[in-house]
Formats: sequence, structure tokens, C-alpha cells
Amino acid sequence: MLKKRIIPCLDIRDGRTVKGVNFVDIRDAGDPVELARAYAEQGADELVFLDITATVEGRQALPALVERIAKELNIPFTVGGGINQISDVKSLLDAGADKVAVNSAVVRSPQLISALAGEFGSQCIVVAIDTRRVGQDWFVAIDGGRTVTPLRTCDWVKEVGRQGAGEILLTSMEHDGTKTGFATGLLRDVCQGTSLPVIASGGAGSMVHFAEVFQDTMVNAALAASVFHYGEIRIPALKDFLHQQNIPVRWNWIGRKAMG
Repeated sequence: MLKKRIIPCLDIRDGRTVKGVNFVDIRDAGDPVELARAYAEQGADELVFLDITATVEGRQALPALVERIAKELNIPFTVGGGINQISDVKSLLDAGADKVAVNSAVVRSPQLISALAGEFGSQCIVVAIDTRRVGQDWFVAIDGGRTVTPLRTCDWVKEVGRQGAGEILLTSMEHDGTKTGFATGLLRDVCQGTSLPVIASGGAGSMVHFAEVFQDTMVNAALAASVFHYGEIRIPALKDFLHQQNIPVRWNWIGRKAMG
């Protein structure tokens, strides 16, 4: 059985890590390079960095910051924000990112996924899907969650697979920052509709929530932000808890040492 991944997410605005609730009420959470180094030492499996205002400000995620982060890390990391074309991806990969996360641009032009996968390989292309519940269904949101589209989330999940994406990062806007648990019902439906690896995002508030999402759905990884940023959950303790629940997780010697 593939081991489950634990992934801290760092939302970046003006060069700082920030975190909000339901994509609003943003507050500072620290220096992204220092946090990245600390998470790698704790035993995080990967990191995700999202420049949350790049798209609405009409710019790309900052390659200079990516270079600083790459110098500090020995684990894979994904960068997203303002990616609209092949050259944007190239600059981020050249700066040291392992993968890129694309969102609004590929909703507007799904063929961009296949173009990026053809140029760099599917393994580099993560499609980030922000989704909001409207009535009884879930719909894709773009522009940093500001615009809810008529596109049903489960339909979009199938399309990104057809276009050649390598992975899906699914964030429930209803659950984001609430610490009430992941959107397990939605995640079950998403996993049943795709063969791609799925990262669950939005709602982590306790170790039990991580166990629930791995036990109740087929997600490959769980992502969280504030519970890690503010020291409410430490990654070594979380992995030890998941191991006790018979959930397969990755260990490294640094993370083991950090438990002491």
C-alpha cells in the first residue's frame, strides 16, 4: 500500500506566509523560508507554496522566493500562483520547484494542461481545484476563490485527468481554515471519479481529522496550514498518531528525532 503523505501548505502574500478562514480574514503566519526549513526538519513529505494574490494581481509567483526556498529544502515542493503559460512553469522549475500548481488559467483553457504536461511531464503538473458548495452540488472557483464558475467539480476532475494532469489538489472553500474536518463526502466522490493522486485540503483541525480523511476516502495526501503554522499539531506527533491508527505513513530519521 502506498504510504500517505503529510503536506504543509504555505499561502504567500507580499513575501510572507499568511492564513485565513474561508479564503478571507488573512493574518500573518511567519517567514516562508524559515517555516519551510522547520517543516523539512520535522519530517514533512512535501511542501506546497501558493502565491494567493498572484492571479488577481496579474503576475507570476516569485521565482526569487522559490530560489531561496530551494536552497533550504531536501524534500519536494510545489509552487502555484499566476501561472498562465509554458514560460511561467519553466521559470519556476528552473528556480528549483519540483512541481507547479495551476488553477484559474487551466479552467479558462483546459488545453493548457496538456501543453504543460507535454513540455515538462505530467509528474510536474498539479491541478489545484478550489471548490464551493452551491445548493446540493460543488462548483469550481477561480481567481483565488473570488469567482464561482458553473463548472461542476466532479466533471472538472475527470477533465483534468483526460488533459494529462499528474495530481489534483482539492480545497473545499467551505472547510478552509474552519478546523472542523475535511470534506470527506466530496473527497470520496472525487477519488471515485479519477485515477490521479488526490491531495485533500481544507478543514484540518485535529489529528483525528487526518485519520478520518485517510480512513474514509482514497486520498493520497492531506494538506494543512494553520494547525502546523501555529504549532497546534507537530508533524512527528501526527505521523506517530496515524501509525497507531494503522495508517501507513512515511518516516525519516530527522522527523523521528524531532519527536524528542
